[in-house]
Formats: sequence, structure tokens, C-alpha cells
Amino acid sequence: MKQIADWISAKNPGLGREVDPAEDLIEARLIDSLDFLEFIYLLESVSGRTIDLEEVTVDDFRTLDRIRERFLAPAGRGAA
Repeated sequence: MKQIADWISAKNPGLGREVDPAEDLIEARLIDSLDFLEFIYLLESVSGRTIDLEEVTVDDFRTLDRIRERFLAPAGRGAA
């Protein structure tokens, strides 16, 4: 999870704080459409799993808590 938080911080150098795990990353504009594919590649690298974009929704990326649940939980958990 640290790699993901670090990536978000690097993309938002003016943030000046840690991202709250329940904060809406999209609404807060911490992840934007221009960086989204790079973010997907990061999640795939961290999780060790391919993310099929046809099997996810924007809500799967809204918060660090949801990202952890959906993509970093042990296989078989978190799939919604």
C-alpha cells in the first residue's frame, strides 16, 4: 500500500499530507484520467495480478481502502 500512497503523493506534490484511506481519490482529483493507465500498471505491479478493465468500475479505485480490498486482498477475496 505504501507504493500506492507514494505514487499518489508524487503525482500531487502540493498535497502536503498523507492521503486518508477513506478519502475519495477521484473526487479529490488525486488520480486523474491522464494518469489512470499508469496507476493501473502500478496496481498490477504491486498486486502481481492483471487487472481486466472490463471487470472493474470507477468505484474500485475511489479510496485506498477499496483499492486494498479489491486488488491487494488475497486471491479469492475482494472481487465484487
